[in-house]
Amino acid sequence: MKNRTTLVIAHRLSTIENADQVVVLQNGRIIESGTHDDLLRKDATYAGLYRVQFGGPPETG
Repeated sequence: MKNRTTLVIAHRLSTIENADQVVVLQNGRIIESGTHDDLLRKDATYAGLYRVQFGGPPETG
């Protein structure tokens, strides 16, 4: 969606892999933000959720 701001709330991470910015919330607070690849490299909450959904280590890059 070029030249538009779109807010997507997703539990399925494949839905947001190509988003310009991903924001991870926990208990109503932002705990992580960045691109999909940035968040995988941080190896925190988002990366853990990714591994649970896709059954293995994330592929970055």
